Amino acid sequence: MVCVLRNATPCMSVPKHSQELPMKNVSSIVLVACLVLGANNAFAQDSGMAKDTKPSASTNDHAMVPKELIGAWTLVRCDNVYPDGHRVELYGPNPEGMWLIDAQGDYMMQIVRAKRMPFAVNDKSKGTPDEYRAASMDSNAHYGHISGDASVMHSQIVHASFPNWDGKSGDSGYTINGDELTYRVAKPSSGAAEGAHGEVVWRRVHS
Repeated sequence: MVCVLRNATPCMSVPKHSQELPMKNVSSIVLVACLVLGANNAFAQDSGMAKDTKPSASTNDHAMVPKELIGAWTLVRCDNVYPDGHRVELYGPNPEGMWLIDAQGDYMMQIVRAKRMPFAVNDKSKGTPDEYRAASMDSNAHYGHISGDASVMHSQIVHASFPNWDGKSGDSGYTINGDELTYRVAKPSSGAAEGAHGEVVWRRVHS
């Protein structure tokens, strides 16, 4: 902001009693006032720019999900594979499960043993140690976000039935053969200490 002191209207009017002051003092007062007003204007402009450039809270920072993964999947197999090659069916034969992935990559997954042992008392707060163990070992559920490319899938878990997985992320190589998707779990929820890795197979559900 520029103030012209000669042949122009000053930036602020001078009170009547101030007209008796020497012209030099009047000019100084006007100059200071202009500088103050200019500084305030610049501050307001800077504040407005900062406000405009602040990212919106609604900005979607999710990474892209491969379109081949989007949809509904039903579980085919969920095994632990050990270093010597033998396999263990973590949830027994013919486990059941559903994996839902939307167009933004948000997902929900649940895996359960086909035949589960019910609690003797119809109250989950009054189970026996064996019942609690079976309830924990016979199911696995989590939700979060999936992204990746044509061969590597990145998962970010928000919450899981196995609490140690809350907030965890990881990369898994995957393949799609027809309607079947197979991926590897580097550290499964059980058996990892013995060197096992997980192998999970899903089949696409056609609506």
